[in-house]
Amino acid sequence: MNTFFIEFRDPLFGVIVFFVLIFIITFFSYWWGRYKTKEDYRHLDKFLKQFRSAPTQSELSEMMSKGELSEKSWILLANAYYKTGDYEKSIEIYNELLKHGNTANTRETMYLLGKTYYRAGFLERSKQVFLEILKRNPRTPQALRYLFLIYEYTREYDRAFEVLEPLDELEKDVSMDSSYLKVLSILNDMKKSPKEKSAELLDIYKQTHQLTYMIFEYLFKVDPKLAWRHFDHSKSDKLIDILWGIQAKDLDLDIITKNGFLRELYSARGDLNLAQRSSIFELDVLIHLHGKANASLSFEYVCENCKQAYPFAFHRCSACHGIDTQTVDFILSKNYRRDFSEENNSFQ
Repeated sequence: MNTFFIEFRDPLFGVIVFFVLIFIITFFSYWWGRYKTKEDYRHLDKFLKQFRSAPTQSELSEMMSKGELSEKSWILLANAYYKTGDYEKSIEIYNELLKHGNTANTRETMYLLGKTYYRAGFLERSKQVFLEILKRNPRTPQALRYLFLIYEYTREYDRAFEVLEPLDELEKDVSMDSSYLKVLSILNDMKKSPKEKSAELLDIYKQTHQLTYMIFEYLFKVDPKLAWRHFDHSKSDKLIDILWGIQAKDLDLDIITKNGFLRELYSARGDLNLAQRSSIFELDVLIHLHGKANASLSFEYVCENCKQAYPFAFHRCSACHGIDTQTVDFILSKNYRRDFSEENNSFQ
């Protein structure tokens, strides 16, 4: 009998069998794990495919009726689409949620829908949603804020002023919004002359000392002498791009010579020779170049609140909706205007 059991005669055989069994178990465990992982990914892919292409209204309705995701999950999914800029999918989900959702989350869903319509540029639809929210819940400051923004962008300033009243009653600070709206209404009033607009803008500035960039941008454009006469020296750094772009013939030497920053600025630009150096690196470089190099300043505009950067000046940040939160950053750059001027002269 022992002849059939080699391990009784050779103990090394038992060790070999042991390692063979370990190899077989490990081999099958490895490939079984690979198979299960592949199946899990396939199942996940199948689920995600439902959201890679915009589902139709009927498909969305069917998916919600099956209860594959909770209402909160649908809101999170719609918000993810919103953040990636896929507003169409986000809007479809919110609309279906309003049909199938419970009353507890209706106001939140309507607010998110109105916000998405606003972001997508459907201002009229957004307005109707927020008006419906306020009809049911008048004390909703978030809806009032967006309604104010809509009236502002559509230049319905009278209605925008009406929105400020309930916001004020809700003890929200609307002083900046009120001043901003007044300045906007003045600037966009076609019946008033530039002289009348300038006088009214200066009155607002003297009362509030706000919206410096917005007001002086207009004043330097239409009446540089008036702008220089009421120029606030403490705000020079906020207006650096405007001051840099003023034509040489419109400079006020009496004011410039009394202001160290302005002396350095226009010495750097090459109009004057009133400063030998500057504590600001970019201006110091331009002063030492004495106009020999084809260099200038380029500007970038950053919101103090959300730190969003823009290549152009703004009065209200489109990201956080902050008013008068702009700061101006500048760097050395090539003077393209000079290049363009030289090219034009070469053809004359």
